Amino acid sequence: MSGVLAVLLAALCFATTGTAQALAGVDASALSVGAARILIGGGILGAIALATRPRMPRIAPSMHAAAGRAPAWVVVVVGAIGVLAYQPTFFAGTRLNGVTVGTVIALGSAPIVTGILDALIRRRMPSLRWGVATAIALAGMILVSGLVGGGSASHIGPLGILASLAAGASYALYALVGKLLLDRGWSFQAAMGTVFGVAAIVSLPILLATSPSWLLTPAGLTLALWLGIVTTAVAYLLFGWGLRRLAPTTVATLTLAEPLGATLLGVGVLHEQLSGVSAIGLLVLAAGLVVLALPTARKEKADVASSP
Repeated sequence: MSGVLAVLLAALCFATTGTAQALAGVDASALSVGAARILIGGGILGAIALATRPRMPRIAPSMHAAAGRAPAWVVVVVGAIGVLAYQPTFFAGTRLNGVTVGTVIALGSAPIVTGILDALIRRRMPSLRWGVATAIALAGMILVSGLVGGGSASHIGPLGILASLAAGASYALYALVGKLLLDRGWSFQAAMGTVFGVAAIVSLPILLATSPSWLLTPAGLTLALWLGIVTTAVAYLLFGWGLRRLAPTTVATLTLAEPLGATLLGVGVLHEQLSGVSAIGLLVLAAGLVVLALPTARKEKADVASSP
């Protein structure tokens, strides 16, 4: 259960991302905000990886064919690309369609893409229990988003949907990369720190090229620090801890607690409208997470014990 709880806590940290951006009200592009977030959070994670480097185990060959063929630096670069792509696409989706809908679409697509990639790359087919729990959770997310029943998402646009879907695919990519590095014997601090540290280095010129003057305002600096420390550094240490103990498909579905939390924040803090259908969707989404988390805890522990 420690892995399950860690991922759920990470999801709660993630859930504050869209609301924090909305409350700050800074005049900055999604690309600039995302670059600042990764520069700060990735820098912290990279520093932690360097600090724990003397205790890192030697990298062992992975039992997974695709992971074993690719050099470690290639895997890290792919993960960093996923991290960098997630930031602007996620913020663009929440800006175009609202915090609730943008988060729901981005995170709702992530478990499906993760399941496909995990089956293709790690040769691990998702379990039936995962499929049932994910289907329940996704049904709840559809109800929450208002895609049916004339709820809060009646105004959604195609560009916002595409941006959020791209964010979900990017999330799935770096989640799987993290698991591949863990399969090779990396510590969770090293896996998260290396991927996000590389992304932080690339984020610096991106930030400088996107008019970072918003960082000089109190609201902008507060937003950047919150996103960097809480929703990136703290969240991904918890995420890595859980990923070390759980399958990436399970982790991706558990992080559907993020749209659950984001919806509650959107309603309670941002005063976004929530229909009766959407309220039912919250209960359905929570039920899906319970189905996945509680009955599978012992099974995931056994799976990890048998992994390289």
